[in-house]
Amino acid sequence: MLHYSLKKLICCIYPLLFLFPENTIAQSLEPRLYSNAPVGMNFLIAGYVYSEGAPSINPEAGLDDPNIVIHSPFLAYARFFELLGHSAKVDLVLPAVSLDGHALFDGETVTRKITGAGDVKARISWNIVGAPALGKKAFAAYRQNTIVGISLQLTAPTGQYDGTKLVNISANRWAFKPSIGVSKALGDFIAELSAQAEFYTDNHDFYGGGTRTQDPIYSMQTHLIYTIRPGMWGAFDATYYQGGETATNGIHNDDAFDNSRLGLTFAAPLSRTQSLKFNYSNGVITRAGSNFDMYTLAWQYRWGGKP
Repeated sequence: MLHYSLKKLICCIYPLLFLFPENTIAQSLEPRLYSNAPVGMNFLIAGYVYSEGAPSINPEAGLDDPNIVIHSPFLAYARFFELLGHSAKVDLVLPAVSLDGHALFDGETVTRKITGAGDVKARISWNIVGAPALGKKAFAAYRQNTIVGISLQLTAPTGQYDGTKLVNISANRWAFKPSIGVSKALGDFIAELSAQAEFYTDNHDFYGGGTRTQDPIYSMQTHLIYTIRPGMWGAFDATYYQGGETATNGIHNDDAFDNSRLGLTFAAPLSRTQSLKFNYSNGVITRAGSNFDMYTLAWQYRWGGKP
């Protein structure tokens, strides 16, 4: 029983983290964000994100027909711990980004190519209902019913930034993203629904020393996850987000989001301690930005856990 329960755990804990410059952070799809694991369990994740298309860029630049290719390898670490009798988790993501793009400006083709560090992300998640803090032995008998969780993600402006350029790796600002979600087991399926809001500080070095502000982005996402066999699962993912209008030196840019994206996720075990996860997503309704394809591949290794 213990082997079976931990085998299910291999692929189900750590969500995919999508790493992009500027506003595309809000468009991530993260199945199984609120799930349980033994206290003291550690996860090391190494992955790669590829995107091609037209993610949101600065509308005030007057750029037309943009096409941006992004390669983003990343490392991440997560650890479960006990908080007031329930399971909680901290995670840290360290991305690197290579961006290569072109667009039309006054009928002429302009290009931008840059490689460097991305903005670091840290998050704390706390399952406040339905996910007790358990050691590995007790976790073997645990079966999910309904989990309610909350989280807070912080994005720090640690990435490469050039205030003389319109397209950058870093947004050169702080971002704070609270979230609440519900996860419900339904036989071999798990249904999830969550709501998020992301708030931003100002960028005071925008394109030659201007000030760029942005309204909060509000989003909802849902996932329907099917367990194929222990440790192997697939998910249908969807998100809708709105808001986020920017202003430059007080002048509004009429670039608020009213978008949705759909995605698919598949995870499979490689061994008792390792797994692979793949995700694809695409924008289906787009008012501003989001018109890009995104692929993520992640390898996960787990160790530790309280007996």
